[in-house]
Amino acid sequence: MTAAHPAVDATTLPMREVVGYDAIDCTEEAAEDRLVLKHDRMFCIVTTHGDVAPPGRCSLGLFHDDTRILSGYQLRAAGGPAELLSAETPRAYLAQIDLAVKNLQFGGDPWDPKHAVHIRREMVLSDRLTERVTLTNYLTRPLDYWIELALSADFADIFEVRGWRRDARGQFFAPRPEHDRLVFRYRGRDGAVIGSTVRFSHPPDRLTTDSARWEFSLPSHAPRVFEWEVVTGEPAAAAAAEPVGLDQRRGALEVEYRRWRRSCSRWVTDVPKFDVVSRRSVDDLRALHMTVDGGDVISAGIPWYSTVFGRDSIITALETLPVNPGIARETLRYLARRQGEHDDPFTEEQPGRILHELRRGEMARAGEIPHVPYYGTTDATPLWLVLLHETWLWTGDDALARELLPNAERALEWIDRYGDHDGDGFVEYARTSPKGLVNQGWKDSSDGVSFPDGRLPEPPIALVEVQGYVYDAKVRMAKLFAHLGVPERAAALARQAATLRDAIRARFWMPEAGTFALALDGAKRQVPTVTSNAGHLLWSRVPTPDEAESVAQVLLGPDLFSGWGIRTLSAAHRVYNPMSYHNGSVWPHDNALVVLGLALYGRAREALPVVRGLQEAAVRAESQRLPELFCGMPRQRGVRPVRYPVSCSPQAWASGALFLLFQALLGLRPEAPARVLHVRNPVLPDVMDELTVTGLAVGDSRVALQFRRHGERTLANLLAVDGAPLQVRIELD
Repeated sequence: MTAAHPAVDATTLPMREVVGYDAIDCTEEAAEDRLVLKHDRMFCIVTTHGDVAPPGRCSLGLFHDDTRILSGYQLRAAGGPAELLSAETPRAYLAQIDLAVKNLQFGGDPWDPKHAVHIRREMVLSDRLTERVTLTNYLTRPLDYWIELALSADFADIFEVRGWRRDARGQFFAPRPEHDRLVFRYRGRDGAVIGSTVRFSHPPDRLTTDSARWEFSLPSHAPRVFEWEVVTGEPAAAAAAEPVGLDQRRGALEVEYRRWRRSCSRWVTDVPKFDVVSRRSVDDLRALHMTVDGGDVISAGIPWYSTVFGRDSIITALETLPVNPGIARETLRYLARRQGEHDDPFTEEQPGRILHELRRGEMARAGEIPHVPYYGTTDATPLWLVLLHETWLWTGDDALARELLPNAERALEWIDRYGDHDGDGFVEYARTSPKGLVNQGWKDSSDGVSFPDGRLPEPPIALVEVQGYVYDAKVRMAKLFAHLGVPERAAALARQAATLRDAIRARFWMPEAGTFALALDGAKRQVPTVTSNAGHLLWSRVPTPDEAESVAQVLLGPDLFSGWGIRTLSAAHRVYNPMSYHNGSVWPHDNALVVLGLALYGRAREALPVVRGLQEAAVRAESQRLPELFCGMPRQRGVRPVRYPVSCSPQAWASGALFLLFQALLGLRPEAPARVLHVRNPVLPDVMDELTVTGLAVGDSRVALQFRRHGERTLANLLAVDGAPLQVRIELD
């Protein structure tokens, strides 16, 4: 941000005078060159040096509610630039960075240590960013020293950061230095005033509109410590907030995370590196949790999707039912409260429809984008119904089912009345908002649904996996209605489901390809692209056993299976691109749903190479976590998966994918209403000999199970059942 004289505080700066806005640099930092912190509605992305530099650099910055409240943040020091020693994020809310300044800038003698000054930066993200800088001089003499923190705030909307060009911006107030703080403020086009305040525990010796500088003597071997925090909100509220030191904030978060871990099941194996991945996944799920408008829900991922996504939240909840069913309960209720009520072409809201994406930034508030929320998705509504039934199977919570039954009826009505555009029994999509999504399934990029040669189909488009979700939703809701004493409704839904299953098999099956077509276009012609979408039909239990065998062979063949996972699209097609978002990449959540489908058809053992590939990809990944996706190049010995350049990490449905994969392999099939847990034909990958699950919640019971592999066989052993009585049936062929 350009400097402005403090005396003109009451004035505003036109947008063109703000450095970085007109040409936001969208060159992404590589995953290994950045650190990500996340807590509730805030996230922070810095370089491995701990900086946001140069100011305005693409996804770097401190963000709150889809707004970048700090776009420049760089620590400078005497004798710099400092050399990076190490950088890590041991927790999602915590970073530690160690830097060294060489002795040459201080007249270094030959006997001096090469690295004279050690700089440790510790960052904690809670409802604010808190940083502590500790400087230690390892020379035998004191130094006249200084550090400087360069600061700026562009208040860019997340869509701008992603490259969206706007016609106009709001007004920037001149940055205001005030003894121990620097205040940035901005009035958006919607009239809302937002701000960020950098507050220093030790007032700087020099404070300007864009920097804070301290000058001091740095004794030999006697550390000097500086702390500051960045608080969002109006300056008056920030000033009233009680300052809390870094240690206290870190301690409070550690307590919070310990409480979270205790509420989750534990998955421990004889592969320590895998255990690191599973623990990281559990912590990431907590980090991605957010409270919005009085409701709790999992956000999708960092950096681009730190918000509520209907589909992402639902699939994450499905994946993590064996870990913590509370995620599913929260997700169901949150989305039910925001279920569509009106018909609005701009936001694509329709009665009964489950939302796609909610944004809280200036562009949403000012009506520049339809995400308030935006409802343009065709799969979130049937998936919400699937989640409702699956949650009931895991929890036996009749009260929850009865509470949400009216929402379920409205969702079913949306499927039949609004989802089916032409009355042919299939759910299609065709956007009505000029700023909405062209493709409205999970592959929602503009080229994510195409013919094999890359041509794009004309809408309305009926995706194959969505038909499977609708079939599954109606089967499941028929069972739930029957249980809740509405037999006529149950029978009608069962009939509809049977008719739909026959129609899917008749219209989408491609005998020569041995799998199902990706979609039907607006003229009801098959889009004969071979994709992973057909694998979702296995999860929905649409194919016959013979069709399932054929689909499995296609999915696990070399055109789709890369060695790390199943690609989104066959490498045999002209449109295949392993570096694309949806046309040849590998997505962990997609693979998890396919593997569960294979297991449901008794093919878990055939899926073992997929699980092994993803497990090894997670172990080798940065921060020991599965990313949102990675490139689909064939696996090579000794080489990690090729990173997709703008993959979200952490990402919710990637964090949950490993648990769903192992639920599939272990054959965990809950029937909490009947107080039964089935364990059917468990298998373990050949890189793992033992897995123990404790604290597995089924209804009001907590189960501990041990699985041991003996060659080709995996045996299950019940260790304990705590709480309510539960039958555990270990069923081996």
